[in-house]
Amino acid sequence: MSKLPGKTETIENVESPAFDPSAATEQVRAVVDQGLEQSKQAFSKLSSDAETTQRAFESTFETATTTGNEVSLKMIAALRANTEAGFTHLEALVAVKSPSEFIELQTAFLRKQIEKSTEQAKGFQVVMMRASEDMSKPIKDAFEKALKECRAA
Repeated sequence: MSKLPGKTETIENVESPAFDPSAATEQVRAVVDQGLEQSKQAFSKLSSDAETTQRAFESTFETATTTGNEVSLKMIAALRANTEAGFTHLEALVAVKSPSEFIELQTAFLRKQIEKSTEQAKGFQVVMMRASEDMSKPIKDAFEKALKECRAA
C-alpha cells in the first residue's frame, strides 16, 4: 500500500491500463487509410470537374471561332453589297440630266441604303445573340451540374 501525501486514503494495487502499441498502430493505420481514401475521392472528383470544365471551354472556343467566321463572312457580304450599290448609284448619277433628277436619285439611294443597313444590322444582331447563347451554354451547363453536385453532397 502506498500513501499519498496529504490524503487519508490509501491506494491498494491499482492497475493502470497498459499501453498496447499494436492497437495504437492499428488505429493510426485506420485513420491514415481513411484519409488516403478521402484524398483519392477528392482528387478523382477534382480531376473529373477539371475535365468537364476543359470540355466546356473547348466547346465555347470552337463556337467563338465558328461565330467569328460567320460574322466575318456576313460583314464581307454586306460590304460587297454596299460597294456594288454605291458604284451602281454612281453610274446612275453620271447619267443625270437635271438637278431635280439628281436629288430624286440621291434620295431614293439614301432611303434604300438606310433600309439595307437596318436589315444588315438586324442580321448581325441575330448572329451575335445566337453566338452569345451558344458560347455561354457549355459553361452554364457545367456550372449548373457542379452546383447540383454540391447541393447533393
